[in-house]
Amino acid sequence: MNIIKKTTEGKQAVLYQAAAENRPLVVINHYSSDTDRVIEALRGINSRNEIENNLLFVYDLDWEHDMTPWECPPLYPSGKACTGGADEYLEILLAEIIPDAMESVKGSPEYTAIAGYSLAGLFAVYSLYNCDAFDRVASVSGSMWFPGFTDYVFGHEMQKKPEMIYLSLGDKEKKTKNPVLRKVQDNTEILAGHFKDEGIQVTCELNPGNHFADASARFARGINLLTR
Repeated sequence: MNIIKKTTEGKQAVLYQAAAENRPLVVINHYSSDTDRVIEALRGINSRNEIENNLLFVYDLDWEHDMTPWECPPLYPSGKACTGGADEYLEILLAEIIPDAMESVKGSPEYTAIAGYSLAGLFAVYSLYNCDAFDRVASVSGSMWFPGFTDYVFGHEMQKKPEMIYLSLGDKEKKTKNPVLRKVQDNTEILAGHFKDEGIQVTCELNPGNHFADASARFARGINLLTR
């Protein structure tokens, strides 16, 4: 497996290059540089050593800025405010990071997907309303609690409807004293229903545990289902 690394605008991009031509490209905005856990989890699901698809991990993100569509105050006294830089980052992703990766992809990808965990799952869904680059989406433990996001979805049209949207949550994520985070499951289920009404193939799952439980395995499951 060939691994190609590049730096763009301070973001680190790592492409795990598929051996075969014309394999899908999955863009994965990742919360850390530890991509190996997701790769190993994917190998475990498929019981194979070969990674069959082009996987483009992007990390060293300004998480609360790059992954959020607008401002949101801290959820906890010690937390960080979200500062709404998603549009700016999406422009970099589409104009620089993905084209750079495409130079190393063999052939032409059958389709391009986007996947993310937590706020990056929110960003993955948000991107559908602001570009037509992605054919499939995985939002794993996506931050659908984000204030105003369901209203945004209901008030806007996707630039291109994807073939498939995968949504998942931990079954304990809504069990929190925080009134904003408590909405995450209700909002996710509302959006899943809305996307189905739009004629999109939707898979919405509850996994055991809280937001952080088995994150790499759950992320790998979402990516795997996205590319079957």
